[in-house]
Amino acid sequence: MGNNTFNIWAIKLETVKLWADLKNMPDENISVLLDEKRVFKPSEKFVNETNVKQWMDEHNIKNLEELHKKAEDREWFWKEISKDLVEWYKPYDKVVEWEAPWVKWFVGAKYNIVHDALDKHVKSWRKNKVAFIFEGEPGDVQKLTYNDLYIEVNKLANALKKLDVKKGDRVGIYMPMLPELPIAMLACAKIGAIHSVVFSGFSALAFRDRVNDCEAKVVITCDGFWRRGRKVYLKQQSDEALEKAPGVKHVIVFKRTGDAVPWTPGRDVWWHDLVYGMPKECESEKLDANDPLFFLYTSGTTGKPKGIIHAHGGYAVGTAYTLKWVFDLKDEDIWWCAADIGWITGHSYIVYAPLILGATSVIYEGAPNYPQPDRWWALIEKFNVTTLYTSPTSIRLFMKYGEEWIKKHDLSTLRLLGSVGEPINPEAWIWYYKYIGNEKCQIMDTWWQTETGHCVISPLPITPLKPGSATRPLPGLSADVYNEEGKPVQNAGGNLVLTHPWPGMLRGIYKNPERYKETYWSKFKDTYLAGDVTRKDSDGFFWIQGRADDVLNVSGHRIGNSEVESALVSHPMVAEAAVIGKPHEIKGESITSYVILKGHITPSDELRNELREHVGKEMGKIARPDEIWFVSDVPKTRSGKIMRRVIRAKALGKDVGDTSTLANPEAVDEIGKAK
Repeated sequence: MGNNTFNIWAIKLETVKLWADLKNMPDENISVLLDEKRVFKPSEKFVNETNVKQWMDEHNIKNLEELHKKAEDREWFWKEISKDLVEWYKPYDKVVEWEAPWVKWFVGAKYNIVHDALDKHVKSWRKNKVAFIFEGEPGDVQKLTYNDLYIEVNKLANALKKLDVKKGDRVGIYMPMLPELPIAMLACAKIGAIHSVVFSGFSALAFRDRVNDCEAKVVITCDGFWRRGRKVYLKQQSDEALEKAPGVKHVIVFKRTGDAVPWTPGRDVWWHDLVYGMPKECESEKLDANDPLFFLYTSGTTGKPKGIIHAHGGYAVGTAYTLKWVFDLKDEDIWWCAADIGWITGHSYIVYAPLILGATSVIYEGAPNYPQPDRWWALIEKFNVTTLYTSPTSIRLFMKYGEEWIKKHDLSTLRLLGSVGEPINPEAWIWYYKYIGNEKCQIMDTWWQTETGHCVISPLPITPLKPGSATRPLPGLSADVYNEEGKPVQNAGGNLVLTHPWPGMLRGIYKNPERYKETYWSKFKDTYLAGDVTRKDSDGFFWIQGRADDVLNVSGHRIGNSEVESALVSHPMVAEAAVIGKPHEIKGESITSYVILKGHITPSDELRNELREHVGKEMGKIARPDEIWFVSDVPKTRSGKIMRRVIRAKALGKDVGDTSTLANPEAVDEIGKAK
C-alpha cells in the first residue's frame, strides 16, 4: 500500500510539473503545441500568370487582402464568378435566398449541370479535345474526347428512359474507376434523375443500406475490375446486396473483365445490349437550379449513413470556381485528381468541375503501388500530368518506399500539387514539395467535406504557404473558430464553423431534415458546425487538428491527435503514425501511438525512446506518448482516413463493429497484437 501511495504522489508531482510547463494555455480550448514557422512563397512570374491574378486585374483588385474584402459583398462576387463558369437556360432572379438552415442559390434559374459539362463543349473547338485519359491496372489505355463522352452519355440517358427512369428517380451506381462511372452519372443528371454513387470497395451490406435508403429503382454496376493484379467480382457483391433491395427493378451491367457472372433474367441487362441502337442525341432536361443532382452517403464516426443532398446550380458554380482558382486549371493542363469517384472529391474534381472547365483528366483503375511503388510516377511521366491532387495518406505511403522510385521518372511537367482528405503533417508536406514538386510546385492544401461540396479553406496559387496549414477561407467563403460558448478564438483550438452559406453546400439529409438541423446547425445559431477541431493563428491561417471526437484529454489539456501524429512523422525514420488516447487514472488519458517506419528500418526499444523524446522536444513533455508500438499498417477507410475509433476500440479490447468498409481490415488484428 505504501509503495502504491508513493507512486501515485510521484505521478501527481510529475503532473504538476507538466501543468507548470503549460500554465499560459487556456483550459477551455484545445492546446496548441506545434509551431510551424516555415513559409513558402510563389514566384512573381507564376503569380502573374494565374487565373486568379488575371481575374483580379480585370476587376481592378490590387492584392489578396483587397480581393477577400471585395468578396464580402457576396451577391456581387457570386454574380461575377458565375458569369465566367455557367450558362443558364433561364437567368436567376436572386443569387441566394437564406432562411437558416435552408438555402437556395441562383433562385429562379433554369439549369442542368450537363449542359456546362458536355453540351456546350460539343458546339465549340473542345468537341475533339480529350476529356478523359483512362489507364486500367493491367495497362490498357483509352482516350475519350468530349464528343465521344457526349455520345455515350446520350445513348445511356436514352436507355435509362427506356427503363422508365424519370426526373427525380434515384439510380444507384456501384462501379470502380472506369470511364463508364462518370458516363453513368452524367446520363442520370441529363434526364433529371438523381444518382447515388457507392464506392466499389464498400461491402454488399453497405451498398444495400444506401440503395434502400435512397429508394433506387435502377442499379448500374459491372462484372468486375482489377485491383492489385486480382479480379474483384463486383456483380456478385451487387447480387448479394440486392437480395434484400426490393425497390430495384433493373440492373445494368458493364462488361469490364469479360468473366461469367450470375444473372437474373428480366432484371439484369448488359450495358452494351441496352445502349445498342440508341439515339446519339438526348436533350438535357431543363431543371430548376435547386433541383437535386445527387445523394452521397457519409457515415461520419457513428450512426446510420447520411444521404447528403447536392443541387445542380450552386454546386456547379462552387466546384468550377474552386478548381479554376485554387488549381489554376488551364486548357493545356493535364489534370489528375487521384481520388476515387465514389467519394465527394471524385464527384467534384474528377467528374463535374473538370468537365465544366473543359479540362483533360486522368482516370486510373488500380492501386497506387501496383505492380511497383512507382506506378503513379510512371503515369505522370507517360501522360505529362501538370497537376496532381491526392491525399496525405498516399503521400505518406510513398514516403515509406523512399525517393529512389521517384528518381526513375521525369516529373518536370508538374506545376502545381494538391492535398485533400485530412490534415497533412508538415514533414509530409515538405517531402511532397521536395521530391514530387522538385521544390517548384506550390501545394494547395484543401479543407472541405462531403457536406460542403467543394473546397472551402484553401490557399490560392498566389498565397504564401505554411506547411500543414490549409491557410484561409477562399474569397466569398467564410469560416471561423469558436469555443464552446460560441465566441471566436485565436491561437487556440476550437470548433471549426462556417458562418455564411456557400454555393456548393448540402441541401439537407435525404428523408431526415431533423437530423440535418441537429447535426450541423444546432450548436451555434445559424452557423454550420463542421465537426473538426481547428486553430486560427495570428495571420488568420487555419490549422485543422482533426475530428472533434478524436481529441486527447491529457492532464486537463485537450490535444489534437493529428498534432502528435505530425510530431512523430517529422522524425526522419517515421512514415506514418496513428495516435489514440487510453483511459488513465491520473491524467485522464494516456497517449498511445502506432508507428509505421520508413523503408527497412528495424524497430527497437532505443528507437521507441528516441521517438518519445522527439515528440517531447517538438511539442512539450505533456505530449510524449506513453506507449509506442511499431506496426506495418493502421486501419484506414477506403478514402485513406485513419480510423482512430477502430484502433481505440481494438486497443481497449472492445468490439470494433463492422470493418467491411475498411481498406485494410487485416490491420485491425495487428493493433490487437501490439501489447
